[in-house]
Amino acid sequence: MNEKVFKTVANAGISNLVLGITIIVTGVTAGVLLLVSGAKLIKSKDKLMI
Repeated sequence: MNEKVFKTVANAGISNLVLGITIIVTGVTAGVLLLVSGAKLIKSKDKLMI
């Protein structure tokens, strides 16, 4: 019985770890893309007419 509980808890921990890493990677990627697009806008602000 204890082994089944241990495996269940271990699988839950592994899935939470994978989900957390995925969320961190997605956030870093989105941040980099925002910085790059913002830098492009600043670079070309003379050409923009609002």
